[in-house]
Amino acid sequence: MSTAKADAAKTRPAVTVGDLLSFPALQLRLLAGGGGLGRAVSWAHVSELEDPTPWLQGSEVIMTVGIAVPRGGAAQRRYLERLDDAGVAALVLSTQLRTPPLRREFLAAAEARGFPVLEVPLAVPFVTIAQEVAAAVSENPAARLGAQLQVFGALRWMAEENLDAGALFNRLERLSGYRLALCTTQGRPLLPGVDVPADLSVLPDTADAPPTVAGGFVLPVLGPGGPAGYLVALERAGARPAGLAVVQHLATVAALCLAMVRQEREVLRREGAETLAELLQDALDAAGAQRRLARHGLDSARPVVLAVVRRTQDEALAAALYDRPHLTLRRGEDRLVLAEPGLEPALAELHGAVCGLSRPFHVGTPLRVAHREAGWAAGRAEEAGRPLVHYGEDATGRWLPEDRQLLAALVEQVLGGALRYDAAHGSQLLLSVRTWMERDRRTEEAAAALHIHPNTLAYRLRRFGEVTGRDLTTTAAFTEVWFAVRAATELGVATEAQEKS
Repeated sequence: MSTAKADAAKTRPAVTVGDLLSFPALQLRLLAGGGGLGRAVSWAHVSELEDPTPWLQGSEVIMTVGIAVPRGGAAQRRYLERLDDAGVAALVLSTQLRTPPLRREFLAAAEARGFPVLEVPLAVPFVTIAQEVAAAVSENPAARLGAQLQVFGALRWMAEENLDAGALFNRLERLSGYRLALCTTQGRPLLPGVDVPADLSVLPDTADAPPTVAGGFVLPVLGPGGPAGYLVALERAGARPAGLAVVQHLATVAALCLAMVRQEREVLRREGAETLAELLQDALDAAGAQRRLARHGLDSARPVVLAVVRRTQDEALAAALYDRPHLTLRRGEDRLVLAEPGLEPALAELHGAVCGLSRPFHVGTPLRVAHREAGWAAGRAEEAGRPLVHYGEDATGRWLPEDRQLLAALVEQVLGGALRYDAAHGSQLLLSVRTWMERDRRTEEAAAALHIHPNTLAYRLRRFGEVTGRDLTTTAAFTEVWFAVRAATELGVATEAQEKS
């Protein structure tokens, strides 16, 4: 190394190859030349030239995908010696691309000269190394360390100053020099009070994608089962960005905040389930109900609705209702949701689910009425193949008695003969009649839905009339049977009969 180049290297900021190797964000691995980790670094640059030395000043980190690296052992040794003689601080290879096998002569020369040879994984782009080197040599190392230490203290701020997630990340924005945003992998809010990215196109396809994007970084925020979302950190005009290492610490803080929020929400979910169960049993007085609902963000002075949701999972329902105050309770295969009106957009996100909504009501009204309405609407949605039905869309339900014994008596009186016939013969008279009625007596359409010939359906309709004594060609019999079919659906009798047949 020339004296002039050595003197120039000594005057530059004391950032060493060992410092770069210690940066976790870069994921560098030492292949050879460990004796030179104390070499000062002035810059990092990509070069695919076999001899880049005419354009070098000394103390550079040279990065290559391997195009310029010769294949023969002697040629590789000469390539390394040229770099070392020019004062290069280290060579970084992306061995997953076009780097040929490294020969014994090359590695021996690196060890003998104390010339660091490093390997970087494909997931870390060269620009990330260049940015980290640029930041390290241009900023006060003490300031960078101070920023990292302050990020580590972020959770202490939350505890001592009672900061919520929004206030915390506002403070971290000022500290880091980045505009921060958080979102789930689907682009929904991840933490309350923290904005989602304005441009979701910056989100990667996989969590293993390189972190660098135009003007900043995108890093995964890890949860128990893998990435729960992403932290987007974009440089702010007039601010000094703290670099990738600090952004990685910010992603860790986001993950810890998310774990705390999830724990709080789980406690609230369990309390909400208990509250909803007690409301269904009329076990809460008005004052107690008001206090409980207020804790969950619901105003007891405003109307609410009850939804019965079927064919969905708890996780999917929680995600759909993420930013909406609500109570949920699981009853068998049903999920009950108490919330203010306007649930339809959230429930529409539950692909494959069926939902029934009660009429709006005020807490204090017995919830068993709303439960019955929502359950009836959910049953109607299942039968009609619709994702959501409001109670009252079919006026029949309004005229059915609330007393389940009266409903059962109506079913037995009108449909008892058909139910017993189906049970004894394994037939589907009741299902055929219900399907025909639901399709407004269009025989061919109903037969197609039942996967039978129209003549077979016509026979079943006649047979139904014989065993029940109701001639479906008359208005009176048709109306009576229709009310009885609705009552059977309300009681679940029609579904049970269908499953047995």
